[in-house]
Amino acid sequence: MIRQKIIAAGLLAALACLPGLAQAQQAAPPAWAIGREGSGMAATLAPHAPRLTVTPRDQLPLAAIRLPPGFHAEIYAHGIPGARMMAEGPNGTVFVGTRTIGRVYAITRNADGTTRTRTLLQGLTQPNGIAVLNGSLYVIAINKVLRFDNIEQNLDNPGSGVDMTAAFGLPPEEHHGWKFLALGPDGRLYTNVGVPCNICDFNRDTHALLVSFKPDGSDRRIEARGVRNSVGMDHHPVTGELWATNNGRDWAGNDIPNDTLVRVRRSGEDHGFPYCVGNWADPGAPAQRNCSEFQQPAALLGPHVAALGMRFYDGTMFPEAYRNQIFIARRGSWNRERLNGYDVMVAKLDGQGNVTGIEPFLQGFRDEANNRFLGRPVDVQVMRDGSLLVAEEQYGAVYRITWRQ
Repeated sequence: MIRQKIIAAGLLAALACLPGLAQAQQAAPPAWAIGREGSGMAATLAPHAPRLTVTPRDQLPLAAIRLPPGFHAEIYAHGIPGARMMAEGPNGTVFVGTRTIGRVYAITRNADGTTRTRTLLQGLTQPNGIAVLNGSLYVIAINKVLRFDNIEQNLDNPGSGVDMTAAFGLPPEEHHGWKFLALGPDGRLYTNVGVPCNICDFNRDTHALLVSFKPDGSDRRIEARGVRNSVGMDHHPVTGELWATNNGRDWAGNDIPNDTLVRVRRSGEDHGFPYCVGNWADPGAPAQRNCSEFQQPAALLGPHVAALGMRFYDGTMFPEAYRNQIFIARRGSWNRERLNGYDVMVAKLDGQGNVTGIEPFLQGFRDEANNRFLGRPVDVQVMRDGSLLVAEEQYGAVYRITWRQ
């Protein structure tokens, strides 16, 4: 028996010396390192990929939502797999873009207050960016820019639209290629061009940008450089300044870098990617630069929170304290050991447009005790009646937030 144990121990020791087994016996990488370059693991949306099938209404986590006193949440629409960015049409239709499922939805409200959801478009490549201008729906997918005229009169038969891809001339890369689309007070269309990597050297005139165009795709203008991956932007209702959320890079650690809130004071200014996030000089950058060379963030939004859709509140339903403040949807971390985000925050601004604090607004989707989540807010939309819609991607729903005394 003793001799057999000695032989078995020797065999195990010999096997442990084999490269494949030795590598397998190494400690698993921390959660924040999953997918890191050179790790041998693919970077995917797992383990938090959204459901791409309809979630029944009674399975939505409405009861978990917590809001400040006086605010109330209801289910506005459900059965919208992959729901992400929103835009409201002149007649009140809410259009919803998606990523992985490739659809654009249209939500209309019935006379009795219920809603109807149509699959307006499908088969597109990540049609995340949508906006309505002069009755036309603009849709930006990875490889296409489409315009659908008189869209609210043609919800049952939108057709193939006007192909404006060549006019806009956006880069075709899929990595960080999904778009957000915003209307400017100057009548221009504003969007983002993400960087096609985690962190790398790239052409700073073509990627990591906020850009704007005339509605026909002409007169491209760089609004900001060094913005790694913005999937949310809006203009201040009073000053007209462009503000945007920005996602920091992955695989630097649990708590670095932060996602940021960007304030663009002058077209073309530089916000530092890949060299700096605020005063943090990224050691993985292709070169080292002094962070004082770049614009500082208006606010830090938390590490790996995936801050996405944002809107200034320009309605009248909510109390005065919320007027001209910024609602920000934080979709939630995917490669951080302790979850972060999964909520909607409010950036509070003073009279000079300086951020004085970031306060929680919609909470309850992150189960802190069990380190799990119940929902992933991705966009907010201020409706004409002053209510706030929140698109939740994980289970494909849109919630409506109202306030009453």
